[in-house]
Amino acid sequence: MQSNNIGYKRRPYRNIIFALIGIFMLISCEGKEHPPQPTVPEVATITVKPQEVVLSTELPGRTTPFRVAEIRPQVNGIIEKRLFTEGSDVKAGQTLYKIDSAPFQAAINNAKASLNKAKALLPTVNSRAERYKALLVNKAVSRQDYDDAFATLEQARADIEYWKANVETARINLEYCSVTAPISGRIGRSNVTEGAIVTAYQPMALATIQRLDPIYVDVPQSSIELLRLKQRLEEGRLDYDEEKQSNVKLILEDGSAYPLVGDLEFRDITVDPSTGSVILRAIFPNPEGVLLPGMFIHAIIKEGVNNKAMLVPQEGVFRDYQGAPIALVANSESIVEKRMLILDRSLGNKWLVVDGLTPGDRLIVEGMQRIRQGVTVKVVPFEEAIDEHLSPESSSKKIK
Repeated sequence: MQSNNIGYKRRPYRNIIFALIGIFMLISCEGKEHPPQPTVPEVATITVKPQEVVLSTELPGRTTPFRVAEIRPQVNGIIEKRLFTEGSDVKAGQTLYKIDSAPFQAAINNAKASLNKAKALLPTVNSRAERYKALLVNKAVSRQDYDDAFATLEQARADIEYWKANVETARINLEYCSVTAPISGRIGRSNVTEGAIVTAYQPMALATIQRLDPIYVDVPQSSIELLRLKQRLEEGRLDYDEEKQSNVKLILEDGSAYPLVGDLEFRDITVDPSTGSVILRAIFPNPEGVLLPGMFIHAIIKEGVNNKAMLVPQEGVFRDYQGAPIALVANSESIVEKRMLILDRSLGNKWLVVDGLTPGDRLIVEGMQRIRQGVTVKVVPFEEAIDEHLSPESSSKKIK
């Protein structure tokens, strides 16, 4: 009797379980009969539009002095005095060193004495030649005596010219005892001290003067890039105005911008075989002496103006397994198409596209993870962030 009562008590629970199973099966069957409709993926696009952009190249380089003068003695002697402060500014013509002038003063005195001696003999020799000339008419002297007297006169005149030249040479050597600055600029350290023996035109310079205002900036440019630039200009992809685009800007070693603008002077015509590059030289004002010789800088050099540049956000371009750039666009029917691109360079947070896109294309920049080529998408406009670093005056390509 007890076992029957237990079975009776469990029966209601069993009926409830069977009822729940039936409800779940009914819901499952209804889901199979009415499957959910697939949603159209949503993507954000931008419309490709041509615009005018000034293209420039950022090249590393170094500063070089505008003028350099290595100070060397022009006579042999001993340094008596050094008359400048190392690292100071000197003026052209300023005396830098004094060489012992006693031997050169003696030489000029000796030359002057010999000159006076030659001049003293000239009247006597000249009178004799004149008398012999008069006596020759009456044949009172022989032709040979007259010729000897005339030759002695010419020799006396030549001696005078000779000693004049010696006096001038001695005077020049005496002046060379004062070693002066050939240019104005900043002088470096002295390589000699008082009492040092120096020789004329010796290999070691006594000191070096460098003019730093203005100052040159030399930057190497790849010959390949130079050829590409010429090709762009010839094909009409770039417009170049020498007057407007000869200005050059500098980025200093600490990343700050140099406040003054320089001018591009020339491009060298010789390619360095070791580096495959040519040298571009710009000249910059340097009134405060901020730029020092040998300083490493980056020069921003303008290449030209691209009047039909197509700039697209970098997030709208990806690469395949071979590294080729690819973009996805939504056509007029909102169907995704894949485009193979040719890129020129990066400008801020954008790519400059050479080929693969046409004006009016709707480039997909968001939602690419949920789509593939050939699917239909819902297009919404992309809210593009403003790139403060990209402007017609600062668009550049950095070469390392």
